[in-house]
Amino acid sequence: MDRPLYNESQLNSASLEYFNGDELASKVWVKKYALRSSQEGLYEEVTPDDTIKRLSAEIHRTELKYPNPMSYDDIYKTLKDFKHFIFGGSIMFSLGNNKAVSSLGNCFFIDNGADSYGGIFNTDESLVQLMKRRGGVGITLEHLRPSTAYVNNSAHSSTGAVSFMDRFSHSTREVAQDGRRGALMITMHINHPDVEDFIMAKDDLTKITGANISVKVTDEFMRCVENNNDYILRWPTDSNPIISNDYQYNKLYKLNDGTYVKRIKAKDLWNVIIKQAHKNAEPGVIFWDRVIQESPADMYASVGFRTKGTNPCGEVPLSPYDSCRLGSINLFELVENPFTPKARLNWQRLLVMARIAQRLMDDIVDLEEEKILNIISKIQKDPESPELKQTEINLWKNVLKVLRNGRRTGVGVVGLADMFAALGLTYGTPEATELAERVQKEIAIASYKESVQLAKERSPFLVWDVAKEAGNPFLSRVLNNFNETEFADYLNYGRRNISNISIAPTGTLAMMTQTASGIEPVFKIFFRRRRKVNPNEEGVNITFVDQNGDSWEEYNVMHIPFITWFSIVGCTLYNGSQPMEFKEAKAFLTSLSEKELDMIVELSPWSKSETHSIDYYEKINMQAAIQKWVDHSISVTHNLHEKITLDEVDN
Repeated sequence: MDRPLYNESQLNSASLEYFNGDELASKVWVKKYALRSSQEGLYEEVTPDDTIKRLSAEIHRTELKYPNPMSYDDIYKTLKDFKHFIFGGSIMFSLGNNKAVSSLGNCFFIDNGADSYGGIFNTDESLVQLMKRRGGVGITLEHLRPSTAYVNNSAHSSTGAVSFMDRFSHSTREVAQDGRRGALMITMHINHPDVEDFIMAKDDLTKITGANISVKVTDEFMRCVENNNDYILRWPTDSNPIISNDYQYNKLYKLNDGTYVKRIKAKDLWNVIIKQAHKNAEPGVIFWDRVIQESPADMYASVGFRTKGTNPCGEVPLSPYDSCRLGSINLFELVENPFTPKARLNWQRLLVMARIAQRLMDDIVDLEEEKILNIISKIQKDPESPELKQTEINLWKNVLKVLRNGRRTGVGVVGLADMFAALGLTYGTPEATELAERVQKEIAIASYKESVQLAKERSPFLVWDVAKEAGNPFLSRVLNNFNETEFADYLNYGRRNISNISIAPTGTLAMMTQTASGIEPVFKIFFRRRRKVNPNEEGVNITFVDQNGDSWEEYNVMHIPFITWFSIVGCTLYNGSQPMEFKEAKAFLTSLSEKELDMIVELSPWSKSETHSIDYYEKINMQAAIQKWVDHSISVTHNLHEKITLDEVDN
């Protein structure tokens, strides 16, 4: 039976009603996640509820493969209105979508380890092949030899690892992902002799515009910075070269064993990082030893799970050819009686949601396996010669193998800032930080308990080995909160997923949950927002084109929970009026001047809690507290005032 088809005008009308007049949320759903028909300009879904039904049906189909399946109704209720749990963008777009041959993976990492042109071109093709299936990609450069190092070809010396960054950046910008460009993270180890060139690579803002960059910094290097000592850069970066006072500063030496070394002042290199971070907000810094020490997946480094880099936003450290699927618990909706003296967080509901979230994300692993097999089948049927298709086929076979071996998931959160506001707490205070840590701790423990239960019902991830997990700091913190029976189940049945938790930026997803993104503060209660658009989209309104050629559309935005607060108590505080309906509150607020709105914000629980007004040192403390209970990482942006000094960035 043919399904009814809808045009974009019908979707805009229906989704605006669904999102209570929120134009931005409506646009995001229509442009990014509504299921398109094979007929140009038509859709098979007319409201976001149709999307939720599509996702629920696929999850339920997977649940029926296992004992004690969740009912369709329970899955639907969990996903309904994006109020309790929301999947990552690739899942929202691809799950149950037979019109596109795409992956459910939000992020991938590739690394062939080859120091050759063959290896470089293999990386270039591989990242494009992943991006065209909707995934963001991370790569690393430290396996490439340094500039001026000897090569056994007609060039005689290498142009260096950094010389290939523009190639990867251009490839990323060329990939079309249904109206959005690809996303790439390039990392380099602090030990690499070319690391200063890497740090300075984006000093020219017209270069490497298609990638984020980060430096993997070690404890050894930081100790040398703190003590103002010399440091020996080396290639290969994991080698242990002889250290000699005969090495001149900043000169590359080739040792008898083929190792290259360069002596530097650690503090000088650190200052270059600080200067560039202050100037351009890049490169990012990843404290690499801490990543490896805390990572449960790295207990399995000997069987392919040695972490080598991260995804584009940094929240998922990954091993070669590994991938992750993401989903977020909406913390704001867990507050009962929000914005009133009776406001409280429903802790029992939080625990239930954390376990359901882990279960749903494990189902997504199964569904991603189906997607990858479909991708491989499609490639095999393509008309190109087997030689031209081999890199792509091998790539997806590698991704499939690692997926099956580890079953990695990424359960995160959205709406933390609005949870604080609903409870009457101020973002960026010790009280809020204490609550944030407790919330994330409960999520982590519940997630791991569910992963053990799933292993009991469905079997553990393929390479699980209890002996390998002894002594991992993160696992120890979590397992110390298991009771005797739960710990016995862990020992007997293992875990279903090699790593569970990741806090993503949730940009467009937060627009649909109508909350603050991830663990970020509210950017601003009211502002004019820019959205990157595809200039070829039907009905797109291009406000301006930036220096990189990207097209943007602008919207007036007011934070939805702020309107809810005003309708409940804010109107009484402001002018003594009675509580009002949401639509009435929205109409009143949008009629006010900016000065009047600023006065109301000062009366609200978001006062001193917008991005520009928070205590950013306390925000860093909060990030650290939450990170103790995240087995991957956290995507978070620290927005600092424009007059911040180099010393403050250094600190």
